[in-house]
This record gives sequence, structure tokens and C-alpha cells, in this order.
Amino acid sequence: MTTAKIRKISQIVQGLNTSDGAGVKLKRILGSPELNQLDPFLLLDEFKNDNPDDYAAGFPDHPHRGFETVTYMVAGSFTHRDSKGHEGHLNAGSVQWMTAGKGIIHSEMPEQADGLAWGYQLWLNLPAQFKMTDPKYQDLPSEKLPVVEEKGIRVKILAGEYKGAQSPGKSFIPFTYLDVSLAPGAVFERTAPPDQSTFIYVIEGKAKTGPETEPSYVKAGFLGVFGEGDLVRLEAGDEKPVRLLFASAQRLNEPVVRGGPFVMNTMGELKQAFVDYQTGKLG
Repeated sequence: MTTAKIRKISQIVQGLNTSDGAGVKLKRILGSPELNQLDPFLLLDEFKNDNPDDYAAGFPDHPHRGFETVTYMVAGSFTHRDSKGHEGHLNAGSVQWMTAGKGIIHSEMPEQADGLAWGYQLWLNLPAQFKMTDPKYQDLPSEKLPVVEEKGIRVKILAGEYKGAQSPGKSFIPFTYLDVSLAPGAVFERTAPPDQSTFIYVIEGKAKTGPETEPSYVKAGFLGVFGEGDLVRLEAGDEKPVRLLFASAQRLNEPVVRGGPFVMNTMGELKQAFVDYQTGKLG
């Protein structure tokens, strides 16, 4: 019988403070100079502000092509509208999943101008064969996202499956995205096949991971990239609770040519995306 190989942390990255949209202050965790991409993940942003001046202007109309955005709202609310007629209200605990495909123009605007606005947006690349698929939108309210609780572990399934519970979100490649909370002493284990890129982003506390004989620690505000293996093992460090995002997805192993809001496979395709947008043929 083959013994699972526990993955070790191969890189730890700290988020970079920046701004996007109409001046929304955020932390760029993946997609920064330190970690430009982690196939098929292109970007991970955290926006967490309780000052309306830092987020009230939101993200007005802007285009996308060639990838998907998965937005998870922890607190506060945003409204999504796009050029295909979709509209969704992203409330606390819910997920907005937008497949840009061949092209879409959308906006994400706060519904109120006070209180905490806190969420995460993850960009997931599309395989070459689906780059020009028709755009679609998935609105996944919090009550439709399953939660598994056992022995000091709470897992909210944003995408994929855990312990037989399945998120209603549909992806083009194998993809798991979990909001994990661990009490001191609780151990979380999850298979992560060798052909998948896997990371954690620690929201609160400190995560202990890797083999017991060779552990690594990832603190709040840091992203940990896992190396080779097929199993991830996590527990709370410092005998304090820990909360983190866990993500794992199949690598595409395809060329990536990106420019602003477009992610394609060749420079020709990228140039065409800009031409289509400038001539009104995108979205």
C-alpha cells in the first residue's frame, strides 16, 4: 500500500498593499512581483476596509477575457452587474463566480458606504480550449454553500468537494476552494494530487503544516505555496485558533500572455482582445 506524501511549504509570500478599481485599497497576495502566478491561479486580492473612503468608489465597468473570477465576500456587500444582463448581490458569506470567456464587461460596487467591506477575489485561468467560451455568471448565496463541522474543524466549501459535501459552483478544471477554521489541537488533512498547484492564505492565527518531523509555519497575512506531494496536513500553531483559505487546482501547463484585464495564450490573441474591446466587439 502506497503511503501518501505530505506536502511541505516551498514558498511563503506576504501580501503587497496596493489599490485597484476606482481607488479601492487592497492587499495583492498572488499576482505580485514576488509571486506573479501559480498555474492556474493568476491573482488573489484581499480587500478589507472599514473606512468608506477606501472602498466606496468600488470597481466601475471594466472588461475581462480568458479567465474566471471567484469572489468571496466575508463581510459587507457588493452588487455585480455585467454586459450580459446578469446582476447579483454579493452578501457576507456568498460567492460570485464569473466566467469571462470570450469577453464581458462588469462592475462591482458597494451597496452601502459604511461598515466593514471584506472579501477575496481569486483569478482562475481558463484552458486554451475554453478561452473563448460564452461568458456566464454563478451567484452562490451563503446558504447554498455547504459547511462541514467536526472535532474542532469548520470547513465552508466555496468550490469543489470536502468530506462528501459539494459546492454548487461549476469549474472547467478540478478546483477546490475552502474556508477552513481550526481549533487548537485539531488536524485538517486534504488530498492534493501532484498535478495540482496548492496554497493556503492565513487569515487569522498561525498555521502549522507539513510532516510532524519537519513542520513549517505560515502567519496571518501570508500565503504558503505547497511543494511536491499528494496530501496537505494543517493544524493550529501556538495553541491558538487559525483561519485560512485553502485552494488547489489542476495545472494547465500552457503559455500565459496577460495584459491588464485579459489573459490569453499568445501575443496575437492578447492584441486581438484589446482591439475587440476598443471597437466594441468585446462584451
